[in-house]
Amino acid sequence: MWVAVVLSGCICKSNDGKTFEMQEFDSFFAAHVDSVATAPRWMRTQSLQRMKKAKDSLVQYNYLSVVLKTCLATSDIDSAQLLIRQIENFADRQPFSHRLADLQSECFNMKGNIYSRKGYIDSAAVCFRNAYELRLQGTKLEAIPDILINLADANNHLGRLDMGAFWYRKALLICDSLNMPSDKKFPIYYGLAQGYMTLRDYEQCDYYSELAAKNYDDMLPDEKHFYLNNRGNSYYYRSDYITAIRYFRKVVDLAQDYPDMRWGLNLSYLNLSDCFLQRNETDSAAKYLELCQPFFQEIGSTTALYYIDTQKIELALQRKDFAGARQLLMRSKTSPEIDPDMIHIRNKYLQQFHEETGNYKQAYNYLKENNRLDDSIRNERVRLRTADLTLRYQQDSTLMAHKVLLQKQENEVLVLRQTRLVTLAIAVVAFLIAVFLYFYNKKKHDLLLAKNRRTVSTLRLENIRNRLSPHFIFNVLNQEVVSRKEEEKQELTSLVKLMRRNLELAEQLCVTLDEELDFVQTYLNLECRSLGPDFHPNISIGEDVHPGQVRLPSMMIQIPVENSVKHALRGKGGECNLWIAVNRQKSAICIKITDNGGGYRPDSRHRGTGTGMKVVMQTIQILNMKNKEAIDATVHNVTLPNGEMGCEVTFLLPDKYDYSI
Repeated sequence: MWVAVVLSGCICKSNDGKTFEMQEFDSFFAAHVDSVATAPRWMRTQSLQRMKKAKDSLVQYNYLSVVLKTCLATSDIDSAQLLIRQIENFADRQPFSHRLADLQSECFNMKGNIYSRKGYIDSAAVCFRNAYELRLQGTKLEAIPDILINLADANNHLGRLDMGAFWYRKALLICDSLNMPSDKKFPIYYGLAQGYMTLRDYEQCDYYSELAAKNYDDMLPDEKHFYLNNRGNSYYYRSDYITAIRYFRKVVDLAQDYPDMRWGLNLSYLNLSDCFLQRNETDSAAKYLELCQPFFQEIGSTTALYYIDTQKIELALQRKDFAGARQLLMRSKTSPEIDPDMIHIRNKYLQQFHEETGNYKQAYNYLKENNRLDDSIRNERVRLRTADLTLRYQQDSTLMAHKVLLQKQENEVLVLRQTRLVTLAIAVVAFLIAVFLYFYNKKKHDLLLAKNRRTVSTLRLENIRNRLSPHFIFNVLNQEVVSRKEEEKQELTSLVKLMRRNLELAEQLCVTLDEELDFVQTYLNLECRSLGPDFHPNISIGEDVHPGQVRLPSMMIQIPVENSVKHALRGKGGECNLWIAVNRQKSAICIKITDNGGGYRPDSRHRGTGTGMKVVMQTIQILNMKNKEAIDATVHNVTLPNGEMGCEVTFLLPDKYDYSI
């Protein structure tokens, strides 16, 4: 498994970091998606900066799609159209991939939003349908409900309210299948409310509006605008203009806090002007018309401009300005995209105009036309309600059949899982008991073994020291008795110091190099008198060695030095040399004790019992059992530069050595 992880990591790195860059984009967008609506200009700047740093072209154009979203949020339609063409040109040159399908879907969704704002609802519906089909081939299925909401809204504007409700319910079903939280469903609720408002089914409209209102605090600014605008429209169609004005003014208050919500602000002005017209408050109506008209002329929204002209005609009629009304009627044109409800309102005003000007024949024609539209709209609403009920029944029946089948399969799977779970639980419990007993016995055995080893090691070290201390003291005292003729204060002081230090070292497992060399120097000072002027001891320490920080087993240098003096140099004719050299070798300290006493000879009568070196070797052996890196000790004869034969004892001490037992 670890090999697979390493290989997969190598593959990701060998792919020029493309996967990592795409994951970085996904993390960035998920963390700041709300900023598209709340801080679009900041989001645009961040996306452009990251786009320049990205090496993968697909990642670059994903950042560009975020810039496209921010242009729509600030109603910068011209820039948005330019970005859409750039993304489409890039996508046409690329081979198919799931991430490319996500990018193309995003592009079509934004393109549909632009068509919708300009009043080209047929084109918008086609773009939303393409966005939905491409998203099904992509990786981000959680974006499908938002696209279906746009598609349903476009169908509502086209008068296909049954299909609008169908797509809204499909979006709701996908939200449930993806286990999306309830706060992601409120756009569907107020979309369904809008559809039932158009069907004048105000009971269903209020039901879904209340469901959406539960998540009002979680809505983004543009979502709050959509919700409040629909609520205002629903009361407008009920002729409750006071309540409608209250909701539209809430939209104005909301939009004024977000300078980039120009579309929502001006749409609210347009709705407020109509409400005031219905209440014959011409001054307020004229004020709001003057506020919103420049914006809709700037973006070229045919539907909004037609609506503005219609309200201006009514405004002129209420002010008895028949000449102004006639001028507006002459220059105003009806576009195929205009909603039948707006045509109906326009015809009502035309009928009123001709009645006021005495052209009763033309007024009668508009009256008949409006009656025909009334019947047509009424019949269409009946048909759409019937179609909606049929689609709801089909969806509910299909969903119920699926639920029954799924419940049956879930029950079968549940029984199988329970059987397997019980079997697995028994096996796991048995395995855990066996593992527990194994490790318990192993731990108990290891603890007992460690305790025995500590006991044995302690006894061995105590035994070694008990053998060493008397042996050393008697050697020194014997030598002093033989060699000294009269008591000398300095010599007695050195002897006392040597005996006291020997007793202290016998109680310690390890000492510093500084302490050990001080003890050796005291011993050598005593031996210098008996060996005479021909004895030349030499102690050298490397510059990179710090004696106070180096630790070693106690008496590790003293015992080889004592052996050299006693068995090699004492009684030797000529110069007697003893060298003690301490140097660093990489991560270890090298200690060498060398003499010119003729070398180690097993058959020599001066070779001694070997007790001292045996103590050193046993101590090292016990300590090495606890360490990964061992102390290395060697004893061998060497040929000196002057041709003499000598004995050399070498110790190699690792830096990280543990002296605890």
